[in-house]
Amino acid sequence: METSKTIAIVEDDPDVAKIIEQVLGDFGFRTVWCRSASDLLRRLRTLSPDLCIIDLGLPDMDGIEAMQRVKAQSACGILILTGRAHVSDRVMGLELGADDYMLKPFEPRELVARVRSIVRRRESSEAPARQIAEFSGWRFNLANNRLTSPDGEEHALSTAESELLKVFINNPNRILQREKLMGTRDLAPTDRAIDVRISRLRRKLEPDAHSPAFIKTVYGAGYLFLATVTWSGDNA
Repeated sequence: METSKTIAIVEDDPDVAKIIEQVLGDFGFRTVWCRSASDLLRRLRTLSPDLCIIDLGLPDMDGIEAMQRVKAQSACGILILTGRAHVSDRVMGLELGADDYMLKPFEPRELVARVRSIVRRRESSEAPARQIAEFSGWRFNLANNRLTSPDGEEHALSTAESELLKVFINNPNRILQREKLMGTRDLAPTDRAIDVRISRLRRKLEPDAHSPAFIKTVYGAGYLFLATVTWSGDNA
């Protein structure tokens, strides 16, 4: 049962979306239905799906463009679902980064098999290689939340600080809204919890917290983790 996996369904036909939601739900997936590309892109501010199923024939945006914009915002897998018979559409989608595609009409059990295959494939390809993140001499071990400075000093991070740093290192050089940094928690306009966490993380990462080199504030937009991040699978 895939109870920890969230699948975003981008489909304007409610009957098709209902079929997909039902069959994925039967196999333990959590699903979120988005009626349009703009609906999905809006939800990605707070939602981190493991996979997006994107119909190419969306009412507000071409599915290929939607897929590219999703990839710019999220590291999720992408399954193209289309009624278009043109090979060129499918080839273009795969060349631009889709993990797989299916033609309509489809067999629901085959859809589940393809979704599970993508999820497993992405997990197996990412897990061994994304254990330690390195940036500007710093090392962050995701297996034990150990942060080591360039001079070898180790820092103990709280769970909240570790989760925040994980979001940053997985999205370097990208402006992240406060809602994205807080995960799925709903934020009130006056909620400053994320700012407190960032302040604490800056005190450990930055030589001068008042003039940060890594975590930049982009006023009116969010925060930017300014670093080149490389990954290794060493668990030491």
